[in-house]
Amino acid sequence: MPIGWLIGIGAAGFALAMGIALALTPLVKKFAVKVGAMDVPDHRKVHTQIMPRMGGLAIYAAFTVTILLFLPWLPDSMLSSYDKNLIMGMLVGGTVIVLLGAMDDRFQLNAKLKFLVQIAAACIVVFGYDIKINLVNIPFGSAMQPMADWIGIPLTIFWIVGVTNAINLIDGLDGLAAGVSGIAIATILVMAAIMGQGSVILLSAVLLGGIVGFLHYNFHPAKIFMGDSGSLFLGFALANLSMLGFKQITIVSFVVPILIIGVPLSDTFFAIIRRLVNKKPIFAPDKGHLHHRLQQLGFSHRKTVLIIYGIAAFFGACAVILSIATSAGMGNWVTFIVICVLIFLLQIGAEVIGIVDKTRRPVINFLRGMFLRQQANTRSK
Repeated sequence: MPIGWLIGIGAAGFALAMGIALALTPLVKKFAVKVGAMDVPDHRKVHTQIMPRMGGLAIYAAFTVTILLFLPWLPDSMLSSYDKNLIMGMLVGGTVIVLLGAMDDRFQLNAKLKFLVQIAAACIVVFGYDIKINLVNIPFGSAMQPMADWIGIPLTIFWIVGVTNAINLIDGLDGLAAGVSGIAIATILVMAAIMGQGSVILLSAVLLGGIVGFLHYNFHPAKIFMGDSGSLFLGFALANLSMLGFKQITIVSFVVPILIIGVPLSDTFFAIIRRLVNKKPIFAPDKGHLHHRLQQLGFSHRKTVLIIYGIAAFFGACAVILSIATSAGMGNWVTFIVICVLIFLLQIGAEVIGIVDKTRRPVINFLRGMFLRQQANTRSK
């Protein structure tokens, strides 16, 4: 199928979803106020006014309505049985996730219950629609090997639940989770266009349209929050698209989906390390996340969000470059180099902003020591 036709379908889906989100968000805001789904400020939160949440319902509705309107008109050549399973898995599992998030936005559900429902939604995708990791590639080798279900199924469920919660954790500033998710979805859209994956182009474009429409009301100063209904749904959708949108996952190409959602995953990773270092429970909330630290360094609300957008875009660009390199047969070495550079930059960045500890800077101190010794040697000569 011509790529131009696929892009045209994606553009139409984007426009329709954006229009629906723009129209529905004010109605969702009124509904949230009516049912009492309000976000009350506390010592951990940045906002100072009571705000309606549940805005994720507008994104979900825009995505679902648009996909259901387009599906009957899509040619069979565009949708394989895998594509149909992927779409239905996202719709059915996404509905469960959105209902969970909406209930939590209103009633503040127990964390264990939320976790169990998230696992159930992931199981719908895996067992109901046979979407799972099933291929593996040994690094610096070319042979694809089937992965046993006893490994692939738990790994798939772990990925879906983990990414779903990672997006939820960064939802701390106006427009932050929506914007970072939008950048990740845009990255997937570019990669899908390069690879000619029609179903992924449509799904990504429609989801991006819903996000952009909602961001009109959610960017600082926000008029409505997306709440768990939005952050959990976006995380669930990202988990499916980033991991399974390209038919197969390999150990080498597994780096690509990690890069696509590098900001929420790295923030979650550093949060776990920070709590272990400070001898606090792993799931205990704190004000040490990336957006908190940037604001503590003096950046405004809007500048903090834009800086994190830039970081997310950098991760996305690396994912696209790595995907292209893999297609060209250079994936192994390029992957190795990209991983090494990113780990170094992440560690330096974490030490500069103090996301783990404000006083411990081992790598920066080591580099500073090397520089001072070099200067001393130069003077002695």
